Amino acid sequence: MEVILLERVAKLGQMGDVVSVKPGYARNYLLLQGKALTASKENIAHFEAQKAQLEANNLETKKEAEALGEKLDGQKFVVIRAASDGGNLYGSVSPRDVANVATENGYTVERKQVIIPDPIKELGLHTAVVHLHPEVEVEVILNVARSPEEAEIQAQGKSIQELAAEEEAAAEFEISELFDDLGSAASDDDEGDAPAAATSEDED
Repeated sequence: MEVILLERVAKLGQMGDVVSVKPGYARNYLLLQGKALTASKENIAHFEAQKAQLEANNLETKKEAEALGEKLDGQKFVVIRAASDGGNLYGSVSPRDVANVATENGYTVERKQVIIPDPIKELGLHTAVVHLHPEVEVEVILNVARSPEEAEIQAQGKSIQELAAEEEAAAEFEISELFDDLGSAASDDDEGDAPAAATSEDED
């Protein structure tokens, strides 16, 4: 099925291009989202008549997107989630979660603009891509943690798994120190008992 693009579509073409796509993709996405029209003679003629206005509108929205992108690019957002001691999330972080946390921090972002390259299923720092315009996209960092305190630790470059390992090592060290102290105390007691035993024998 041939369509004419009303805006740039990644991996497909630029505004005004006539491209061939699968009917389902055209109906369920391109036409539905207003990104294209079926490439009939009437629609192509209509596009040519409106092209200057469409390009002007595109340029204006692109400038607005670039202005927002400069502020949003590289921003770090904390996402609080329940997780196991091993750092695995009970559920994953979705594009809706990213849009919500960005909006809470003063940026207007919609769920459909967010792309998460790899499913986020564990604690740590992750990257999400935000498409602000067909020609403007930025990356944001998601600090996924179980608490604000853990988020601060992760922001400093430590993972929760590393922190847990350090705490476990410290606990083991304390236990070994405790046993060493108990051992030396028992040894002192044994030495203290020896003269008493000798005195007892002397009395006999």
